[in-house]
Amino acid sequence: MSETAIQAAAETPPASPMRGYWRSVFARLGRDPITLCFAVVVLAIVLAALAAPLIAPFDPYQQSIIGRLKPPGWRGHPLGTDELGRDLLSRLLYGGRISLLMGLAPVLIATLIGGTLGMIGGFAGRLANTAIMRTMDVFYAFPSVLLAVAISGAMGGGIGNGILSLSLVFTPAMCRIAETASAQVKHLDYIEAARASGASAARILRHHVLGNVLGPVLIYASSLVSVSILLASGLSFLGLGVQPPEPDWGLMLSTLRQSLYVDPLGCALPGIAIFTTSVCFNLLSDGVRRAMDVRA
Repeated sequence: MSETAIQAAAETPPASPMRGYWRSVFARLGRDPITLCFAVVVLAIVLAALAAPLIAPFDPYQQSIIGRLKPPGWRGHPLGTDELGRDLLSRLLYGGRISLLMGLAPVLIATLIGGTLGMIGGFAGRLANTAIMRTMDVFYAFPSVLLAVAISGAMGGGIGNGILSLSLVFTPAMCRIAETASAQVKHLDYIEAARASGASAARILRHHVLGNVLGPVLIYASSLVSVSILLASGLSFLGLGVQPPEPDWGLMLSTLRQSLYVDPLGCALPGIAIFTTSVCFNLLSDGVRRAMDVRA
């Protein structure tokens, strides 16, 4: 072997184990047709919600007294109208934007806050772990649905308060997942070697612990999206989430239930949207969990 080749090999940085892990995850996802199918459905729902201003046939807020509870196809309304004469298809498209926001934003916030606190508590141990985890245990004393209703009821309705209440509900569980994963790796040899080399705690957390915590946290976070959508729709249904006249699937289900015997199809459409979206996210999270399982 020539000296130039030896020097080039020495200067070439070793392949990152995490990069190889994520490459294998995407490879396994590519070989799972069921997960890909549900991923396409989720992507279509997200794109339809984002493109609502472009593809919605009518203004979702425009009311018509003479056009109340009309059947599909009436005067160009593909899915008919609601109890105030507003186009159902337009409100479903615009409602998807709010419902997806209420489903994704709390999970993202809980992942950032809970994951960070869990990493610190699991890695630091002792006093920090006790302070963080005992605080999180207070939230475990209440069922998640009851806690979300109580927080939303105390703060009042609205999109911002709904996102905040759901974030507080999901943060303790996310913190527990991150704390458990961090505690499992903090005494491993490469962590001890990093400490012996003089690396700071922040550097060890960022470069060594985060990679081990990220997998379990992302798996659990993906499973929470469907739960978040259902809880957000439930809050709106009870009047504790999105407020009228904003289009939201849970709120639409609440207002249309009084017209169940007059227009059963219109009443069922928001429920179908909630069911389809939550099931697709749930099955997609199952596929992601299988792909990220290192034992696979």
